[in-house]
Amino acid sequence: MEENNNEREEIYSERVRAGKRTYFFDVKATKSNDYYLTITESKRRYKDDGYTYEKHKIFLYKEDFNKFQEALNNTVNHVKEELLPDVDFEQFDRNNEDETTASVDSELKWD
Repeated sequence: MEENNNEREEIYSERVRAGKRTYFFDVKATKSNDYYLTITESKRRYKDDGYTYEKHKIFLYKEDFNKFQEALNNTVNHVKEELLPDVDFEQFDRNNEDETTASVDSELKWD
């Protein structure tokens, strides 16, 4: 007997690591081959004798893609240009590249 599973097959996935949080952007398909996006925030929490993951999920359907993208871009641009105009946001990209390089370098030293 086939198991009833509400989770759909992932068609495409991107992961963004951000400290104790990880964001997943997944494209999934419905039974009728229509596509939608899920955005999941996963936070690692220490609990008792180990870690647990708290997850929050947003489902975004094709009819809302443009409105969502426009609102997200407008909001991010407002923060960057109006609220924090003196912050060099590219520094965060450089810091992430440095951490990735350091991580790869330390892994290579152990080989």
